[in-house]
Amino acid sequence: MFNALEIVTTVLVGLMVGVEFSVAFVINRILDALPDDSNQRGRSHGGRMLGAVMPVWYIGSLVLVAVWAFVGWQHDGAGLVVTAGALLILSVVMSLLLLVPINNQSKTWTTENRPADWKEQMNRWDRFHYVRVAVIVAAFALLVTALA
Repeated sequence: MFNALEIVTTVLVGLMVGVEFSVAFVINRILDALPDDSNQRGRSHGGRMLGAVMPVWYIGSLVLVAVWAFVGWQHDGAGLVVTAGALLILSVVMSLLLLVPINNQSKTWTTENRPADWKEQMNRWDRFHYVRVAVIVAAFALLVTALA
């Protein structure tokens, strides 16, 4: 049962990393190549869609890592799992303090009501997101290492 917990947790975190990585390095780059109206509309729609799903994914991943750390405290790699959990906590705090406020504004924008500095706000969100991606990639790498 413990092995199943390790595998399910690692796969779930890995999928989350893949989604966030693709947002940072694929989806947003595609949107940025579109005309401004399409770019902004795509980002707003993505903010609404992923803004509904990702909080559950982040918290669910964190809970599974916490359970893994608690149940597997006596196993090799427990320190790696605890560190991964700390990084996931950091990613949630970053999300709540830095990314969610921008996302909450941008997901309501239309081509008619977007602010003049909407591109600058999206660039700021992107920079914060790159850091968050690095943090969750590190957490994922620690979980994979703990499996070894």
